[in-house]
This record gives sequence, C-alpha cells and structure tokens, in this order.
Amino acid sequence: MKALVYTGVETLAYRDLPNPTLRADQVLVKIDSVGICGSDMHAFLGHDERRPAPLILGHEAAGVIVGGASEGLRVTINPLTSCGRCRACGAGRDNLCPDRQIISMPPREGGFAQFVAIPTANTVAVPKAFSLEKASLAEPLACGWHAVRLAQEVLDHRLQVARCLVIGGGAIGVGAALALRAMGGSDITVLEPNEVRRDYLLQNTDFHVIDPALLSSDQLFDIVIDGVGYAQTRATACAAVRPGGVIAHIGLGSAEGGMDIRRLTLQEISFFGTYTYTAQDFRETANAMFEGLLGPLDWYETRPLEAGLQAFSDIRQGRVSAPKIILKP
Repeated sequence: MKALVYTGVETLAYRDLPNPTLRADQVLVKIDSVGICGSDMHAFLGHDERRPAPLILGHEAAGVIVGGASEGLRVTINPLTSCGRCRACGAGRDNLCPDRQIISMPPREGGFAQFVAIPTANTVAVPKAFSLEKASLAEPLACGWHAVRLAQEVLDHRLQVARCLVIGGGAIGVGAALALRAMGGSDITVLEPNEVRRDYLLQNTDFHVIDPALLSSDQLFDIVIDGVGYAQTRATACAAVRPGGVIAHIGLGSAEGGMDIRRLTLQEISFFGTYTYTAQDFRETANAMFEGLLGPLDWYETRPLEAGLQAFSDIRQGRVSAPKIILKP
C-alpha cells in the first residue's frame, strides 16, 4: 500500500509499505478520507514524544471495509481502543482506560495510508448518501461533543441561556461550537486570530467570529472552551469566564502557563481537562452528523495524500483558510 510516513522533524515520505496484518477482531478499511489533526502537526514538528518516527500518522478517517462479512460497508473510524474490562471502561469512561491506544501512536499505525486495521467495534456505518469526506470529521467533532457534554454537567444553569465562548477556529473549535448549538446553545462566540481563517469562517458559517484582540474585558461567559491549549489561550479563558462559570480545556498546544489559579479559586470557576471522547460520544456524534444536527459540514478542503508534506507546511505557515484539510489516498 501507499502511505505517508513521518520520518523525522518536518519530514514526511510517501512510501510503499506492506498492507496491515489483521487480528481476529479487526477489519481492514480502505481509507477514502483522512484529516490532518493538530496532534499530527505536533508530531510533525517533533513536539510529541508519544509519536516517534518512523510512524504513519493520521487518525481522523473514513473508508470502506475490504474483505470479510462486512465487505463494502462504508464506515467512519473511532481510532481510540480500550480494554473493556477496567474500572474506567465499566463506568462508560473508556477514553480514560489505562490501556487505551489510538491509531497513529505506537503500537498502532495511523490512517495516512491506503489501508488501516481497526477493531470491528470501532467502526460506525455511514449512510450511503453521506459523504465519506464529511464522515471523516466524526473524530474531531466527537472531541467537541464530549467537552460540551461534560461542561453541561458542571454548568449551574441551562445551556439554552448560557453565553458561550470557543477559543480557536480550527476543526476542534468549530466542532465544539457546533456541539454547543446542537445541544441547545445559541449565544456562541468563536475567537480566531488568523485573519485568513477568520474570514473563511465569517463567509462559511453563521457563528459570531471575532479577533481575540477585540474581546472586551467586560464580556464574561458562562462556558469557555479552549480548543487550542497554549498559555495565551488559557489566560484568555481564565479572564473571560464569569464567576461560577466553566472552562473546558481540549487543546494540547503546550503544557505550561496561562492559568490564573487565584481567580479560579476566588470566583469558584470550574476548570477541567477533556480528552477525546467515549465510544458512546463517538456514536452520538456520528448519528448527529448523519441527521444534519451539526450543519452542512462543508468547512474543509481536500488534497491528495501524496501532497501531504505541502499540506503540513501550508498549515504551519497559516496559509490554510479552511478549518480542516482532508487527505485522499
């Protein structure tokens, strides 16, 4: 098979590799569409020790099952596997399983390839009329869905009357904004510093999208979702949340800085980290997509897999307007 392999810092090689070897519980999926995630970019830049080279990155994928009883079934892939036996799995929090694994992280190769092996239980069937390109967005959208679900559990009043702020206009931020709306939120502001992407969002979505520099200090929000995760965005979140409000932190940009612990304490602000999604969250997100509850999902561009290196470079240089680039093997 052809695959785009991370071989070193800022280096990707388009190579011929053997097809994946299947275990008894797995199916082989021929990849149709696979998105570039921020975590892929972190690895590409050498900032993620969990993803050492050489490695096939990519975990936002959809395609068609090849072989076996499900031959020809169109599926979107939940890339996160768990043991199914531990306390976290038993409590329905399988994303916190101590033995969790995700494709694109050793020992599992990722989806920047023509084929990937995945447990049958990690596939969700895609309706025939639904685009596989859009189906590949299920993974980033599920991250926002999970975060909003958790935030609602902490929020001291109904989401329908909450003022909501999403930091970051990439796929994670846009997904969180869409999840907020799908679950009843209506007052939603998205912060995006990149003018190219901000203009794209203003032209292609109906969210209130602004430059962070224009956020007034007297504008306070009930829920703040940080889809970026750098010191500066955490500082923005801490300053923008109202007393008694909630900060949901999804982004993995950097590990340190930005937290105003004194304000969080004195104002009884809830802060929690949120990692990926549960299997139930993923299924609910996929179904919401198929039912049209998350909008037209047309905020992406496609490029061939062999052009992946240029796509990564363009993202790094801020030249990509769409929140998501989807690669096509």
